[in-house]
Amino acid sequence: MTSTFLGELIGTAVLIYLGNGVVANVLLKGSKGEGGGWIVITAGWAFAVTIGIFVSTKFGSPAAHLNPAVTVAEAVKSGDWSNAGSFILAQMLGAIIGSTLVWLQYFPHWAITEDKGLKLACHCNAPAVRSTWANLTAEFIATALLIIALGSFGSITTGLGPFVVGILVWAIGLSLGGSTGYAINPARDLGPRIAHAILPISGKGSSDWSYSWIPVVGPIAGAIAGALILKMI
Repeated sequence: MTSTFLGELIGTAVLIYLGNGVVANVLLKGSKGEGGGWIVITAGWAFAVTIGIFVSTKFGSPAAHLNPAVTVAEAVKSGDWSNAGSFILAQMLGAIIGSTLVWLQYFPHWAITEDKGLKLACHCNAPAVRSTWANLTAEFIATALLIIALGSFGSITTGLGPFVVGILVWAIGLSLGGSTGYAINPARDLGPRIAHAILPISGKGSSDWSYSWIPVVGPIAGAIAGALILKMI
């Protein structure tokens, strides 16, 4: 059985499982990847996007958005909002599932990792320097670039398309990700943040809800801006 809802849900779950999985591998104490660094994290996220697109397509979503910002941008460009709600719901649920799988994957490591901030970082974003307007602007511009670049590729779900999207996300992470952790995807941050809040993670701290609106509002606003630029050209 396949459907666009299932494709977005499973594809996003795989994206977050692998994406937050590489963060946990690098940050959690006792992991074999501990201390791997930013290159490992950005590469892992890039590969996660590529694989998520393939999986999403296989399970019934040829659009393979995996990201509410992409869904909103496509709706702005086309004027068709009929599927936006179901896509975003599937993406959010998939993100929660994916982050839950990361918790299970690294289950013994949460208890031996003392730093609560590192545990949160395995689920969602936090800024390197906390500055509301700077953080919001960083997410806005990076997501606008994502949407403009995606709009320049043509079809992304066949051939080399998913690999090109992975390279794009890798480039954004390497070049622009140091300020906020480059959420550029509201589901990628909010879904796992919800998972962090509800899961019985050993020794966890706050889910930092005061910051949580920035990785949602910034990417959505950036997506709209990127879509409008594409429409103008």
